[in-house]
Amino acid sequence: MSEITFTSTGSKLIVNLEGYIDSANAAEVENKINEIKDNNPCGSLELNCENLKYMSSAGLRIVLRLKKSIPDTVVTNVSSEVYEIFDMTGFTEMMEIRKAFRTVSVEGCEIIGEGANGKVYRIDPDTIVKVYLNPDSLPEIERERELARTAFVLGIPTAIPYDVVRIENGGYGSVFELLNAKSFAKLLQTGEKSVDEIAKMSVDLLKLIHSTVVKPDSVPDMKTVAIKWANFLKDYLPEDKFNKLSKLVQDVPDDMHMMHGDYHIKNVMLQNGEVLLIDMDTICHGHPVFELASMYNAYLGYTELDHSIAMSFLGIPYETAVELWQKSLSLYLGTDDEKLLSSVEDKAKLLGYTRIMRRSIKRKGFDSPVGKAEIENAKNHILELLSTVDSLIW
Repeated sequence: MSEITFTSTGSKLIVNLEGYIDSANAAEVENKINEIKDNNPCGSLELNCENLKYMSSAGLRIVLRLKKSIPDTVVTNVSSEVYEIFDMTGFTEMMEIRKAFRTVSVEGCEIIGEGANGKVYRIDPDTIVKVYLNPDSLPEIERERELARTAFVLGIPTAIPYDVVRIENGGYGSVFELLNAKSFAKLLQTGEKSVDEIAKMSVDLLKLIHSTVVKPDSVPDMKTVAIKWANFLKDYLPEDKFNKLSKLVQDVPDDMHMMHGDYHIKNVMLQNGEVLLIDMDTICHGHPVFELASMYNAYLGYTELDHSIAMSFLGIPYETAVELWQKSLSLYLGTDDEKLLSSVEDKAKLLGYTRIMRRSIKRKGFDSPVGKAEIENAKNHILELLSTVDSLIW
């Protein structure tokens, strides 16, 4: 048994176990752990077994006594061999025992999707992995898995992650089996589907999502998020304009229908004729104007000042993105009435540029030439739209 190391963060103590724990060294190991505990009082204990190769019954008795001493004790990063010992002796039924994550590399892999929280890579013909930007993303991964399950149970065709992995250069990812699946972006790039076909399939799925009612508190409320976007701009807009913007968002009716929250052609895939939704960490509920605002930004808002972003982000020319947005909006509303289409687009634009202005201020700021241009452009749109838009609903 190598020297036992530990880290203490607030009320949590992590003890790292290495090598072998058996009858020959169990007493020494336990004394060392107890010494660490006494010097670092904690409310929860994690036994990290990443480098532990074997544990005998003497080691299991140590774990049992630690569990009795600190009820919130978990065992993590357990190899398959050590996990089998815990499982055979019934420990997996008494306490939380987490297997070690296998490691995968995404170097050189095709990026088939991208969102605010991560990128989706194809690592082989049958498998994709979503890599999260946050290196400590395990809580995010669990949250997205729960949101995906919620959507799946309610009848939304979505891919469910079946494994969590470590990424070779750091961080974590969720693994999905998507045999021969291609994103709508890829289908447009290769010419396998036309803009009309993609718009039709995209809107059909979007209408299914928006027709699905969710239970209170099962997914986040998008209106609450949008209110925060608007409130952030209080110091950056004239008082009368800010007050109108804030009231417009506040006046959007509460709505328990599901939304995706980041709906665009890289987050929808086609697998053997079936349309599947991916990147489920943005699932929420709310009025469809919030979804349309997100879609407007993906296709036009984020690409307005630099049309090349449409190609780098979505993989399609800016002109195709504009066409896709226009056809999707017309299909979604079920009309070719230019006056109605323009009115609804303005509502989506107002919310979309509210989000863009906040995002640019927080991420780039006024000192960055790109940030300053984005902020001024978004502000000009907001002020212009506030002179004509009197409601965000239709």
